[in-house]
Amino acid sequence: MSRIFDESFKKMAVELSYVKESVVSAAKALEIDADLLSKWRKDPRFNGGSLVSKKPTLTDTEQENRNLRKQLKDMEVENAILKKTVAIFSKKY
Repeated sequence: MSRIFDESFKKMAVELSYVKESVVSAAKALEIDADLLSKWRKDPRFNGGSLVSKKPTLTDTEQENRNLRKQLKDMEVENAILKKTVAIFSKKY
């Protein structure tokens, strides 16, 4: 039986894969196929350009600020995913 994933789950899964810096570890955590997650990462509907690219024209302080903001965003996304996961698994069947 194949599972159907909604668009918001796919977006969160892609973001989690960037937070964990590994498709395989994110796929294991979400109990989905790593190839499927890789496919979602390449799809512009789900990857949303969420990665902050490193720009050489930024000062060290600006780059550090940018990196810290990205880390904060990544932690917020991971926290939201964990909250939704707990909500899903705590539902009574």
